[in-house]
Order: sequence, then structure tokens, then C-alpha cells
Amino acid sequence: MKELTTLTLADARDGLAARDFSAREITQAHLEAIELANPALNAFVLPAPERALEMAEQADERLARGEGGVLEGVPLGVKDLFCTRGIRSTACSHILDGFTPTYESTVTRKLWDAGAVMLGKLNCDEFAMGSSNETSFYGPVTNPWRRRGSNTPLVPGGSSGGSSAAVAARLCLGATATDTGGSIRQPAALTGTVGLKPTYGRCSRWGIVAFASSLDQAGPITRSVRDAALMLGVMAGHDPKDATSADLPVPDYEAALERGVKGLKIGIPREYRLDGMPEEIETLWQQGISWLQEAGAEIRDVSLPHTKYALPAYYIVAPAEASSNLARYDGVRYGLRVPSRDIVEQYELTRSQGFGAEVKRRVLIGTYVLSAGYYDAYYLKAQKVRTLIKRDFEEVFEHVDALLTPATPNAAFAQGEKSGDPIEMYLNDIFTVTAN
Repeated sequence: MKELTTLTLADARDGLAARDFSAREITQAHLEAIELANPALNAFVLPAPERALEMAEQADERLARGEGGVLEGVPLGVKDLFCTRGIRSTACSHILDGFTPTYESTVTRKLWDAGAVMLGKLNCDEFAMGSSNETSFYGPVTNPWRRRGSNTPLVPGGSSGGSSAAVAARLCLGATATDTGGSIRQPAALTGTVGLKPTYGRCSRWGIVAFASSLDQAGPITRSVRDAALMLGVMAGHDPKDATSADLPVPDYEAALERGVKGLKIGIPREYRLDGMPEEIETLWQQGISWLQEAGAEIRDVSLPHTKYALPAYYIVAPAEASSNLARYDGVRYGLRVPSRDIVEQYELTRSQGFGAEVKRRVLIGTYVLSAGYYDAYYLKAQKVRTLIKRDFEEVFEHVDALLTPATPNAAFAQGEKSGDPIEMYLNDIFTVTAN
């Protein structure tokens, strides 16, 4: 049944509805693919074959009764940042060892209500902090692609590297992901998949382990634009349990694909042309511009003057919010607890052993910029810069319908190539953080 893993999500949906194959058959095909490829890729940190087959059988029963949902019987992977009831959820951190939620995140609940099947939990950077999926407690994820003429293992991007690698390697038809500074778009770019970061508030954050609450947003990674539209249509929607959730109707994203781009005005921000940008990135950008022109779009040069301040502002705001959010992990209520003589030592030992190096670095940065005497100089100023960046976009969108930019300043790089240099790793977010 290997051919079932090569279907797009939309094709699988149609085939299941037509009863060309069963939900159990397509789920079993993906479980076999995971068993075969995951030892090399490490995309799944927790396959859930029993749960998957149980959900597939229930989907087949509903399909037989003509009661199938939008994604009935479609096998998906779930980033380990999403809490899944009865299935271990750790944000790929040692400090959440063994944590098994008694509740389901809103996004995954909506997917299961639509009939989707959960294949298991996907690897990611610890607490979504990383751009290469090398900070996970469960080890790095390997990109299924290789450089031409080389077999050197490459990173799949991050933090949703398990999601992008699994979709690219045909281990699932689609996957949930999250994006705080580029963690959907960058891994999708490095694996040849489609990653969509929705507008903040479009998908509920309830039940997703928090990194930076004013920046985090859930979205899909798939193998086609139509598949992304299908998944987002299910994932999106207002949630009273999330105060930042947008109370707006969810459009038919799949139907909107038929409109095309003819007549749209597409902006090309001049600030995104960086010194030293690889020729291959510039070439691909120009190819995208040509495709849009051939499809009838009008190309316009635009300016986003505060773009150069986005990355430093992001690496103040995001760590500040992370230091606040991660203060809840203390070894008292759940997860790792290191034996100690008193409560203070328990906090110290649990956090020092439970958090990885990158998480500690960002918590320290965040605590520093929020401390007395530095709050105004760093955090408050970064929030003002954030307002200016938002204003740039608002002014540009008065004249264009969309922007076309690269998602990443480089192609997939080798494992270990940049992990020793935090600044170089942070530069991977340079094209994406402005949208967050």
C-alpha cells in the first residue's frame, strides 16, 4: 500500500469518501512508513499506532453510514507542542517528562471532530525554541532531502522540524505546527513543503504549550496549497477558552483557491534584499515574481523601513514572554522532579537539569530585559519598535494585496553547522519575524 502515502490530503479525502480504500488501509500504510523511516529521520517522538487504528476504524464506520467529516479518515501528525488527551505531550523537553494531559488542545480537538486520525506526536525544538530542530531533548530531526552530490545529513528547519520532515518524507498527509518567529514557514521552505502561518488569533492557542504568548500561532504543514487550505479551514475558528482568539467567520479557503492571482497587486519589499544573500535564494525569488506576473499579477516595489529592527526587537519580546511562561515549570505539579533537600534546591535542580541550553539562554535573556532598570531600555523600546513595524505593513497594504519575500536566507544546512553560534542561528528568522 505504499502508493497511499504518496496521495495529497485532498486526494485522500476524495478517495476515502468514494470508498476507493479504507481509513484503516491508509492509516496502516502510514504506520508502516513511520516504522521504516523514523529510525533514520527521528520525526516522530511518539508514534501512536493503537490510537491511530482505533480512530481509523471509527472513521470507516462513519464513512459507511455516510456521516464523514471534512477530514474523515485522513492520517495526520501532531507537533509535540499540542496537548493530546491521554497521549504524552512534552514540548520535547526533559522538564515535562511523562506529562500526559487530561485534556485536548482546541486545534487538535477540531481536527478529530472533523474525522482526522492521529498517527502520533512529532519532534520539535524544545519549547519551540530553535530554527533547526537540534534543541529537542529527543535528539535532532534529519531532513529527508540531501544536497546534490552529498549524503551529509541536513536540518529540516525549526522549530516544527518534525512536522516538515514527516510531511516531506510521506510519513503523514499533513501535520500541525506552530509559528512564533518563523517556525512553520522556515521548516516548510527547507523541506519543499507548504507551511502556512495564519494571522494571530485565527487558530486557538488553548492547549498549546506556550513559548511567547503574543506571538505564538498554530497552522498546518502540508504537501500542497489545497491541503493547507483544507487543514486551516478545520483548525481555524473562535474559541471562548482563548481570549486572543478572533471572533470572525471562517471562510471557505479551498473555494478561494479558484480565484487565482490575476489582477492582484504584489509588493516586493526592497529591505529584504540583503547583502551577501545566496544567489540561489535571489534566483528563486525572481522565479516566484515571474510566475506571479505570468499568472496576471501586478508587481510593485514597496518599502518596509523598520524591517532592520525586527530581529533585535523579536529577540527581546519573545525571550521576555518565554521567561514568564516557563516560570511555571518547577517540579511541583507535573513533569520532572529532581530529589532535593528543600523547595528552593528542588526548583534549582529541576530547572537546571530539565531545561536545555537554548531554553536556558532565552530565559536568562528574557529575565534580564524584564528586570528593574532594564525594562524601559529594552522591553518597552522593543514593543514601540513592534508598533512601528506593524504600521509599516498597514501602510503598504493600502497599496498592495500581498507581499512576496523569501522565507529563509539560506537552503537547508548541515546538522551541527550553525548550532554552536546562536547569533547565526537567530539570523534564520530574519525574513519571517516581521509577520509575527
